Amino acid sequence: MYNIDKVREDFPILSRKVYDKPLVYLDNAATTQKPLCVLDAMRDEYLNVNANVHRGIHWMSQQATELHEAARQTVRKFLNAKSTTEIVFTRGTTEGLNLVASSFCDAFMHEGDEVIVSTMEHHSNIVPWQLQAQKKGIVLKVIPMTDEGELKLDEFEKLFTNKTKIVSVTQVSNVMGTINPVKEMIKIAHAHDVPVMVDGAQSTPHFKVDMQDMDCDFFVFSGHKIYGPTGIGVLYGKEDWLDKLPPYQGGGEMIANVSFAGTTFERPPLKFEAGTPDYVASNGLAKAIEYVSALGMDNIEAHEQMLTRYATEKMKNIDGMRIFGTADPKDAVISFLVRDIHHMDMGTLLDRLGIAVRTGHHCAQPLMDRLGILGTVRASFALYNTKEEVDALVAGIERVAQMF
Repeated sequence: MYNIDKVREDFPILSRKVYDKPLVYLDNAATTQKPLCVLDAMRDEYLNVNANVHRGIHWMSQQATELHEAARQTVRKFLNAKSTTEIVFTRGTTEGLNLVASSFCDAFMHEGDEVIVSTMEHHSNIVPWQLQAQKKGIVLKVIPMTDEGELKLDEFEKLFTNKTKIVSVTQVSNVMGTINPVKEMIKIAHAHDVPVMVDGAQSTPHFKVDMQDMDCDFFVFSGHKIYGPTGIGVLYGKEDWLDKLPPYQGGGEMIANVSFAGTTFERPPLKFEAGTPDYVASNGLAKAIEYVSALGMDNIEAHEQMLTRYATEKMKNIDGMRIFGTADPKDAVISFLVRDIHHMDMGTLLDRLGIAVRTGHHCAQPLMDRLGILGTVRASFALYNTKEEVDALVAGIERVAQMF
């Protein structure tokens, strides 16, 4: 296990005050703070080797290109992908999901064809498919869940028909923390010759993800949720699938040859990377991945699981506490309401105590409908959070509850 006090020194923002109170940052499912090594690497690149990648023969362009492609290799190793050709840089999870939804539907789906998603999906894994439904007449089918927040796998298997073309599911619920059995779900889908895309936005920062072991066909995650910069993300795709998909966008970088008679495209991953990439952010993402890898993903998982268990036990003792999502296994997220206190009121008053949490529907309105609520307060943990911060959260909730 790592030294939590030493780790916190890498994140100076954690020592600041809010409303003259020590900051307790528990909004990590929305975005994580960045260690100094990430910020230093990005600043250094802008100061010393800032030049557009891939196209230049001059020294700085070559240096920037080397950093960008080294970042791709870092991501490949982290995900245990077979090749860097399977690693596409995107702007984040949302763009990765949109890319696959658009390109896959263009190539392989027709009116009446079906995509399977789940009740607990983020809007980013619902709306892109709905846009395709409006364009092409495809159909969304939804995996139901239990009151505890677990997907019903027996019902999942019943959803498959000869019209089912793809499954797209989250590995971890951003609201309830449910860790879905995606490996088992992928086996079921593959038995029906159906590919699977996994939304890894809420799993990748918290425990090991292994593309060879999982055997998914597509996987997406965001840099800013794993201590890297915003505006950078990753789409992993099996090479044979990326070869078959048409480009998502057109422009520079992704072409082999252009004439007014027609255009031929680069092979993956460049086929899906039109325009100038955020080559500084890719370097920052690589440094973030190196940072968590040095700490050890198993160590991070153990620490966050400890915090989640500790917080859950403490919060259960608060009068009127309702926790949404009690599945086992569960990740580092606790969504809750206290009596009939509105989630916005609770979040606003916790903020005045220096405690940062997220309130609302968390871009999961269909899940809120299933739970019969409008929104929750969400506390989400990261590798740098402490038991003392959990104690502060619990004390804060109790103090707010006494006001109502």
